[in-house]
Formats: sequence, structure tokens, C-alpha cells
Amino acid sequence: MFPHRHKQGCCVWLTGLSCAGKSVTAGVLTSLLLERGRQVTLLDGDVVRTHLSKGLGFSREDRDTNIRRIRFVASEIVRHRGGVLCAVISPYRAMRDHCRNMVGPDHFVEVFVDTPLSVCEQRDAKGLYAKARRGELKGFTGIDDPYEPPLNPELVLTTTDRSPEENARRIVEYLLKRGLLREIESPRRKLREIFDPKG
Repeated sequence: MFPHRHKQGCCVWLTGLSCAGKSVTAGVLTSLLLERGRQVTLLDGDVVRTHLSKGLGFSREDRDTNIRRIRFVASEIVRHRGGVLCAVISPYRAMRDHCRNMVGPDHFVEVFVDTPLSVCEQRDAKGLYAKARRGELKGFTGIDDPYEPPLNPELVLTTTDRSPEENARRIVEYLLKRGLLREIESPRRKLREIFDPKG
């Protein structure tokens, strides 16, 4: 017997350019899900590269290897009925499709954080885009390496007109709609039902 949908594993995959707003949205989403009793693991691209994928470069082969590692960890978490948020550039459409297939289409939510390149460059505190423009960084996504936007993502988020909190709540609403998250009742409503069952 399968558990209810909200007790099954789920992977929310946030993809977009560097500095698009993936990590900050995922951070807010983590808090919102924890408030609802949903334990989640956050796999952030920068953190994964520091630990799990240390030593990898930014060639297509190395990028694909990095995503394969994240995909494996995510699929294992989902298999054990956990929730996982992956905030990674993941520029290549084919590799993201592989991730969907490995995790399972019913448990995979692709979220495209659609922020214009010019805005991402303005937000870049590390100056990576500027280095790529000067030719000091090779194979940088959006400059001399392509980013392939999703064709049919479950959600498209914009960050120039919405806050991270608003975008995170949009994802929560989608998960509720899909049955991957349970609606919770407010303590006040429960108290009313206890002391005044007729409402």
C-alpha cells in the first residue's frame, strides 16, 4: 500500500542563471516547508561544488558529472520518502530531463527562475560575470556557454517583480495543488472546532 502523496518523496529542482535567485528562494522555501512539518534537504549548487564535487571544473563533461551526483543524492532522498530542494544552474536541458526520469516524473517539480542576464550581472557580488566578459573565465553559463531554458517547467518564477518570499509561496501553493504537501489548519481553527463544534 502506497503512502498518501504528501508522505511520498518530492524533488523541487530550481534552475536558472547564476545569481538568478535560486538559492535565496530555496532558502525561504525550506523554512516554509519546515513550518508545515515537511522535512527537506537543500542541495545548493555552490555548496555541492565545495564538498561533493570538489575538483570539478566547468567543462560540459564536468558540469554533467556534477549534476549526475546531485541527481543521485536527490533520487535517494525521494526514494526514502524525503523532500529535497536542488538549487543548481543545471544549464543543459537533456541532463535536467535525465534528472526528472531518475527521480520519477510524479515526484519531480522543475522550477525555472527566469531572471534576465543583465539583472544577474548586476547582482553578481563575486564579479564572475565581469571576469567572463573579460575572458578570464572560460565556459561561463550565459556568456560563452549556453543556458537552455526549460520547455515545459512546472513553474516559472520572475524575480524582478516578486520577492523570494512571494516566489517560495507560489511553490508551496503548487505543491499543495499536486498533493505533494498537506494543507495545515491554524491553531485558532482547531480550537474553534473543539469548543464550538457547530462553528
